[in-house]
Amino acid sequence: MDVAAVEALCSASSGASSKRYGPPSNVLVYYAGGRKFAYFKTSEPEQWRFSIRTTPERFLALTDVPGFKPARYLSRFHWLTIVDVGAVADDYLRELIAWSHAAALHRPGRSSRLRR
Repeated sequence: MDVAAVEALCSASSGASSKRYGPPSNVLVYYAGGRKFAYFKTSEPEQWRFSIRTTPERFLALTDVPGFKPARYLSRFHWLTIVDVGAVADDYLRELIAWSHAAALHRPGRSSRLRR
């Protein structure tokens, strides 16, 4: 799957929206339910690297796989960066995106966490 196909898949996810942020961030972010579920870096040297949220177990397993690395600044929340989306099997990439999308939709809001 190439970058355009991944962008189309993220855009087609239910309730998804996107926003492009310019300098200094230079990212294209996809949201579901007001929460981030995926993003592309849009500037060099990491242009078109793709990041998603994963489960803690999958995060640990994939950080040892070539082409996957902890996402900068978000790894503590189990976000992974995929260096080249074309190197990942299409079905597996769809599964990763679907999980990240579902996690964004079903994650409780901050106000509900503060009431505990």
